[in-house]
Amino acid sequence: MQATSQIAGHLIVECLVAQGVTHAFGVPGESYLAVLDGFHAYREQIRFIINRQEGGAAYMAEAAGKMTGRPGVCFVTRGPGATNASIGVHTAFQDSTPMVLFVGDVASDQRDREAFQEVDYMSFFGPSTKGMAKRVERIDEPDRIPEYVARAFATAMNGRPGPVVLVLPEDMLVKETAARPVAKVEAVEAWSDPGSLRKLREMLLAAQKPFVIAGGGGWTPQAAQALQRFAENWKLPVGNAFRFQDTFDNHHPQYAGDVGIGINPKLAARVKESDLILAIGPRLGEMTTGGYTLLTPPKAKQKLVHIHASAEELNRVYQADLAINATMNAAARSLEVLTAPPEVPWTAWTEAARADYEGNLVPQALPGEIDMPAIVGLLAKHLPADAVLTNGAGNFASWTHRFFQHHGLAKGHKTQLAPTVGAMGYGVPAGIAANIVSGRVALTMAGDGDFLMNGQELATAAQYGAKSIIVLLNNGMYGTIRMHQERDYPTHVHGTELANPDFVGLARAYGYAGVRITRTAEFEPELLAALERKQGTLIEVMLDPEVITTRGTLSAIRANALKK
Repeated sequence: MQATSQIAGHLIVECLVAQGVTHAFGVPGESYLAVLDGFHAYREQIRFIINRQEGGAAYMAEAAGKMTGRPGVCFVTRGPGATNASIGVHTAFQDSTPMVLFVGDVASDQRDREAFQEVDYMSFFGPSTKGMAKRVERIDEPDRIPEYVARAFATAMNGRPGPVVLVLPEDMLVKETAARPVAKVEAVEAWSDPGSLRKLREMLLAAQKPFVIAGGGGWTPQAAQALQRFAENWKLPVGNAFRFQDTFDNHHPQYAGDVGIGINPKLAARVKESDLILAIGPRLGEMTTGGYTLLTPPKAKQKLVHIHASAEELNRVYQADLAINATMNAAARSLEVLTAPPEVPWTAWTEAARADYEGNLVPQALPGEIDMPAIVGLLAKHLPADAVLTNGAGNFASWTHRFFQHHGLAKGHKTQLAPTVGAMGYGVPAGIAANIVSGRVALTMAGDGDFLMNGQELATAAQYGAKSIIVLLNNGMYGTIRMHQERDYPTHVHGTELANPDFVGLARAYGYAGVRITRTAEFEPELLAALERKQGTLIEVMLDPEVITTRGTLSAIRANALKK
């Protein structure tokens, strides 16, 4: 039986339990000791995962939001704790991921004096269309905690999903309150209006070369399955937006590839050649549009149907020929019932798009003892179909982006966690969080520079019995920046070389198994062993620095630059 009153810090945790939260991530701080005590009081219903750095904690919360479709939760202390966590908040904002960050703050009677670690969170986090959070609020009255928490969850999930920041004054958290949690908040569905659906059908019937780009936040397995039925009914080619490669089944005969960084040149040409783009879910940002070149703003050359959950996002960058404000569940279910004609004129177009995708799976010959396409092939062979693949930012991610095929959401599971914001250090904590939240196999593709951003979270994994498999590509440099450096300032190598630690020894020190391979043939037995182990494994792959992309070498980039 719940007591008639409790301190506010306990009520915060009880409200999270009422919202269905099972895991919260964070780094402890003296500013929210009362909440930590609440986690102790409700320890049978919710688990507080102790991280080693707030950036890792925020990434884990963001990954949990992607996995579950409900807000991932993170707790940090004031000042440095909040600023460290901001990288995860920005990731959630640009990736359209539901998340709630709780920040312990200075006491109310010390505010606005530049007290110890005081920050103006309203200014720091936004909110705005260019900010980091959808909403930033301070809870000053304990009795209003249920209202603020429920609103935070609703704001994080509704419309375009994203992060909310709630600031918790230290003195407020120790006050008594008899307030009770409110009921679990569910996301609101926004349905396509019948008139727009009729116009969309007319535009399809008038098209010769339509193309679907699917992605963004808010997708569920049911929505992905409905999208697949719509595409099958109309025989449409489908591409997935940047780092949402699990939105449409990559094995499907109508899948045409991912529309993002390192895009198949033939796919890029196809998007430009299309006479009708159906963008279902993505906000059509810089990465998905190839720097706003595949579709040129403000009015694309192609006819554009843009379906998005946020009315504010529609017509913000691109003036659509038809803009539909609908959530992904509602939109996909509306589309699948659109009556298709017996025959469409673009069957050969769709088949050619698939042929181009399959052609892109054939690798170029590259130097060195490590064959990365073959290694990705072994991942596809041995990982279970519901395995979660994570990565941070860097050229190393392009190997799985190009060669790994996701079964994805249509098969019932979110299988890709990757930052569209392009933040380094995301993959390691995201993989650990994925395993903690779902219990599924989690494999992280990391670079040497990327791993060192948040490698300390292996300690978190070991503490909680979590398991991830990390394939660390070690080429001794910040590879993406080196690639750009050779293109723009050839032979002027500066600021991109790395002196690395013993990654195998480091992994073992944290409680992971660690192995190093120098030849492709060594990878398969190590992967199989990693899948069988109870603890996590780091497989360090010594990659030739020349192998800078899936399509070419550093020397070729440099030589081409010197010709100019």
